[in-house]
Amino acid sequence: MSRVASSRLLPRISALSFCTASPAAAAASSSSPTAAAAAATAAAASEASSTSGDPSSQPPPAARKPWGVLKVAAFAAVSAAVGATGYASYAYSLEELDQMTREFRKKSKQPIPEGTSGFEKFQAMAYSAAIKAPLAAIEGYLDVRSQIEDQIRGFSEPVSDKLLPDRAPHEQHVLTLVLDLNETLVYSDWKRERGWRTFKRPGVDAFLEHLGRFYEIVVYSDQLSMYVDPVVDRLDPKGNIRHRLSRVATKYEHGKHYRDLSKLNRNPAQVIYISAHALESSLQPENSVQIKPWKLENDDTQLLDLIPFLEYVAVARPSDIRAVLASYQGSDIAAEFIERSKEHQRRMQEQKQSGRIWRR
Repeated sequence: MSRVASSRLLPRISALSFCTASPAAAAASSSSPTAAAAAATAAAASEASSTSGDPSSQPPPAARKPWGVLKVAAFAAVSAAVGATGYASYAYSLEELDQMTREFRKKSKQPIPEGTSGFEKFQAMAYSAAIKAPLAAIEGYLDVRSQIEDQIRGFSEPVSDKLLPDRAPHEQHVLTLVLDLNETLVYSDWKRERGWRTFKRPGVDAFLEHLGRFYEIVVYSDQLSMYVDPVVDRLDPKGNIRHRLSRVATKYEHGKHYRDLSKLNRNPAQVIYISAHALESSLQPENSVQIKPWKLENDDTQLLDLIPFLEYVAVARPSDIRAVLASYQGSDIAAEFIERSKEHQRRMQEQKQSGRIWRR
């Protein structure tokens, strides 16, 4: 073969020697671009399958984060703080907690003496820095509890410490007669065909008109003012009832609304409270007179029976009405007063007769 012919064959041989593609790949390369892409995908898949079987080729597992112990400790600290807060709220009042933590808060504000050594100063500074967090927690707790108790007190305590206006100087001797409303002076009844109706107790008109000349009469109810005001307006058109108090003037405690006679701005020795539920609804049972609840009985005379006793007390003006009521404890005041009056008249008659005999 000539030198010219051999030189023509060298490029082809060298090209074939440096080509690493298989015959299938060569055929694919000679085909359309779609076939070439399919071949590349198959090659990648075979490479992935070969590497997946090799454990050394898999990435190492992520290292476990060392936060488990810290999370448990933080949860335990929060639970202990919540438990301590709940127990302190249940077991101690705000004043008691303030007294108990006062010394602790006072120590945190003590200045460092000038003559102390450097180590003692360091100790004092470290102690002051260490107690800043619990001190701030205590102060925050006391502030929040004080605000919450103020809000609760607004709903549970009477609206004012002086529910009634000051009495005129010329009426200082007048006794205050406090009356409940429901089942004492009136009774509210509901029926489907007519709805709500309010009925007056027998003798209530004569009771109010007669005793209004001797007493300062006050209606004290646990109902809302939107109920009390229209009922009292219809009940007492002559104005014998001087004042009316509704639910906002009661003390809410243990799910009940109590009448707190100490907030009336009146001398407790001059206050009588009459109710069908006097012992259950008043915080001052020593000032209370309980009568039978009225539930539409036509033959009821409870109010009229009390007029003689109440008139006598108003005229006699005892120094402390509580002592008088205590002497009737456990008995029907109206019936007992009649018996005592009869006994008093009998003794007076005997004294008169004995005086006439002595003169003779």
